[in-house]
Amino acid sequence: MNKEKNKVDFRKNLGIYIALAKPYKAFFIGTAFFVFLVAFAKVFERYLFKELIDQGTLLTAGSITQETFFVMVIYIAIAFVITATIHIISDWLRFHLINKLEIQLILDLKEKFFNHIIELSHRFHTTHRTGSLIARLTRGARAIEGVSDFFVFETLPLSIEFVIVFIAIIYFDFISAMIILGMVLAFIVYSTIILGKQQRAIVDFNRAEDIEKAHLSDSIMNIETIKYFGKHNYMKAAFFQKSSNTKESQWGAWKYSRWLVSGHGIILSGGLVLLMISPILRLANGELSIGTIVFFYTIYVGLVGPLGRFTWHLRNFYNSMADFDSLTGYADIENEIKDKSNATKLKIKKGSISFKNISFSYNQRKIIKKLDLDVKAGERIALVGHSGSGKTTIVKLLYRLYDLNKGSILIDGKNITNVKQESLRSEMSIVPQEGILFNDTIENNIKFSKPSATKKEVVTALKQAQFYKFVKSLPDKEQTMVGERGIKLSGGEKQRLSIARAILANKKILVLDEATSALDSKTEVEIQKALVKLMQKRTSIIIAHRLSTIMHSDKIVVMDQGKIVQMGKHKELIRQIGPYKELWKLQKGGYIE
Repeated sequence: MNKEKNKVDFRKNLGIYIALAKPYKAFFIGTAFFVFLVAFAKVFERYLFKELIDQGTLLTAGSITQETFFVMVIYIAIAFVITATIHIISDWLRFHLINKLEIQLILDLKEKFFNHIIELSHRFHTTHRTGSLIARLTRGARAIEGVSDFFVFETLPLSIEFVIVFIAIIYFDFISAMIILGMVLAFIVYSTIILGKQQRAIVDFNRAEDIEKAHLSDSIMNIETIKYFGKHNYMKAAFFQKSSNTKESQWGAWKYSRWLVSGHGIILSGGLVLLMISPILRLANGELSIGTIVFFYTIYVGLVGPLGRFTWHLRNFYNSMADFDSLTGYADIENEIKDKSNATKLKIKKGSISFKNISFSYNQRKIIKKLDLDVKAGERIALVGHSGSGKTTIVKLLYRLYDLNKGSILIDGKNITNVKQESLRSEMSIVPQEGILFNDTIENNIKFSKPSATKKEVVTALKQAQFYKFVKSLPDKEQTMVGERGIKLSGGEKQRLSIARAILANKKILVLDEATSALDSKTEVEIQKALVKLMQKRTSIIIAHRLSTIMHSDKIVVMDQGKIVQMGKHKELIRQIGPYKELWKLQKGGYIE
């Protein structure tokens, strides 16, 4: 694999993190202050211990009286209580500020990238797997905690504590201070080198895990297909292969830990040996007290814990940066469908539509070729033709899910590229070929098209969609959960719910994309009556394979290979020699194959 692909863009990721953290400067300043108090308290507590030992040594040597010793002990005890109180309160406040900061940053990150991803184009969402998107968003949000912990919990405290320790030790013994400085630098440099190598392996692991999770998501979402085709063993084998790849990548990421632990042991042991030599020689010459020697060793041992935690959080930092990078890569992807700077909100008043000499290609494949079509306000037109003739593509272009290569589409005389996408789409209503629903209640799924709708409006929509009787028979009625993607409902039930949603939306332009394809004949006849009423005074575009459903359209447009080859009413077209008449003979009220 190309090593460049394994590199994490630290500069970009830290830039995004800083931009997220910038509004919360006060949290960082407050945290830094309390971190300083904690670090100072730790060193001062050890200094008090040094003074206690030195005073005890003087008492043993007979240099001071017991009364003087006890007075000093009281002073030291009072100082320790004050210092410990400051330490405990500062630690509590430090954690309080950090926790509040992190949960806010996690929220901001999730909001930022969810909003960005959901705004990306239809093309993006058709070329990126859902499971991978979810995995990256989840890991990226979790990474914020790792990055914040590294800076605020470890780097800042360790830096402040080390500065205070270094100043304190250099006051007593310059050589000992240099030994501790060398040990700390060696520890950090070695950790950075090893973890830098591990980080590249983590990128590989994340990539393998994304593929595994995407496969898992596909398997669960298509469980019915797997069962219908009896492909359990096939899917098990595929999952085992992807899981094995993840395992190998995980081993590649984890194997560096052994080198990290061993190297740390060598550095810390070497530092301790060196630290024994200089202070003890000066103690022998009477230049240092026993309390000072104890102070040095307690300081050294006290640094081992923070250094170990620093390495742990540095490893988490590298892991988090790799996780963060897999998400922030989406920040570079722009929505190819962009609103103009002066785009206005669209309000459809009449509903006339004009396709002016439009052409569209997808992946260099020409789908629509110089197509002209005018739809009058309130007119019902039907698009028919074999699969791949361009019917659904026209709807996607109308919704501006893709931009045209040539030509223009006008609604009420306004070019749709000059209006805001959100307003364009919210001003139309659609019943798609497959009724995809949210894992929510029936009522909330219907109200998605009009969140402010009243209970009465929802019931009316249900009745017009011939769905109310079924809903009332359910134990929870409108509050029944439909399951993920509406899995608890049959195809016909999902489609009727989609129809109710479109009825509730009550827009001037209505698109019916195979709206009755999943219904039985009896229900279809009932819903056709409702749809006829729904289409009154609305511009309607109907896509249908079943010609019997579009016989009464004001205009039938026959398409073939992205072009209009026939256009007229049903009675006119069946008298003409052409594809429509052939389709009618083949179908005789059935379906186009």
